[in-house]
Amino acid sequence: MRVFLAGTLLALALAVAGCGGGGSPSSSGGNGEAAKSAQQVLTDTVKAADAASSFHISGQISAAQQVGLDLTIVKGKGATGSFTLKGNKVDLVIIGTDAYMKADAAFFTQFAGSSGGTIAQLAAGKWLKFSTTDPQFGQLTGIASSKSIFDAITSSHGKLKNKGATTYQGQSVVDIYGGSKNGDFYVAATGTAYPVALAKSGSGAHGSVTFDNWNKSVTLTAPSGAIDISQLMGSG
Repeated sequence: MRVFLAGTLLALALAVAGCGGGGSPSSSGGNGEAAKSAQQVLTDTVKAADAASSFHISGQISAAQQVGLDLTIVKGKGATGSFTLKGNKVDLVIIGTDAYMKADAAFFTQFAGSSGGTIAQLAAGKWLKFSTTDPQFGQLTGIASSKSIFDAITSSHGKLKNKGATTYQGQSVVDIYGGSKNGDFYVAATGTAYPVALAKSGSGAHGSVTFDNWNKSVTLTAPSGAIDISQLMGSG
């Protein structure tokens, strides 16, 4: 079985940020990030995110297709939540090297290649178990990696501008602007400089992704009765 999953989700979402040099507007109060260069703010926020034990990421991005994410990530342990691809929801649990997914018949029919119809009959609405080390599912499990997420933020390049303090959905933030092509990367302007959101409007890829619930306690529980996906590999 070959399932074409939403591996481009984070690439689309995180392409909003970009990485590079920028201005250094002055500001007072808060945690001091508004007065720093765009590059320094980016460095500070990625450092803070890397040190966090857990966080929640959610949002919707529209590009060649609409993708969504609602996932809680526990550093070094796994993740739990869901993503959507063209309106098809997939529940996801990752615990260590074990991964579990559950989707409806429409998802398998659309994304499981020539075997989609057969697999849909066997697997729709059921939890499937597979290994995170299976390269076939690397894109899927990659979206649950905090390292992958924040490496993506720092690996792209482009000129940034620190636009200073503002608010995003009522929260005090620093706006790191990457131009009309890349959009805005919002960083907390008070307390620890955690990432708050990525947002882009206009043509091309657009939408927003938010980060919250930093360092919250999260319990990862393996779904009961999961079917080993290798049992379906020869189906169809």
